[in-house]
Formats: sequence, structure tokens, C-alpha cells
Amino acid sequence: MTQARPVYLKLRDQIAAGIIQGDYAEGAMLPSVRTLAAKEGANPLTVAKAYQQFQNDGLVEVQRGVGMYVVKGAASVLREREREVFLAEEWPEIRARMTRLGIEAADLAEQT
Repeated sequence: MTQARPVYLKLRDQIAAGIIQGDYAEGAMLPSVRTLAAKEGANPLTVAKAYQQFQNDGLVEVQRGVGMYVVKGAASVLREREREVFLAEEWPEIRARMTRLGIEAADLAEQT
């Protein structure tokens, strides 16, 4: 189930998770490209590519010379997108694996 994904998509997922979880709240400034690249051991161009997707989607706003900020409603938009992807792509695989292994929903409830 592990798939090789481009680094910029992994970074994008990590940043999206941070926005959804509130690590980067609405109105908060994201780390600079250089800062995040150094922290993650990534190429700054790769980080810039991940950030560009958020900018293209209208989820962040750039203030030239200052930084990049999370816009209002970004967490809700990202949460809904992640939910759609999970239900459409990941859940069917999980459900099929559960069926193969004979795992019922009640078995999962017992684990919590």
C-alpha cells in the first residue's frame, strides 16, 4: 500500500495536515521556503512547488516581502478534500483488506 510519491506532494500533505490540525491557523504565517527546506532536508525549489499548489488553490495568500499566510476557510476546504480522497481512494482499499482478513467494524471498536 506504500507508494512512491514525489517529495513535493509529501510536503504538501504535511503542510495540509498542519493547516487542518491548526498548527498553521487561519491568518498564521507559514514557515519561509528556506526555513521549511532546511527543517525537512528538502530542496527549496521543492518546497516552493508545494507552496505554489496552495497558492494556486487560493488557500494561502502571499504578502510580497513579508511571507505566506493561511487564508480564512483553508482548513475547512482541505479537510473536505482530504475526506473525499479518503472515502474515494483509501477507504475502499482498507475495506477490501478488512474483508480479506475477516475484520468486522465491531473488532475495530474493541481496539479503541
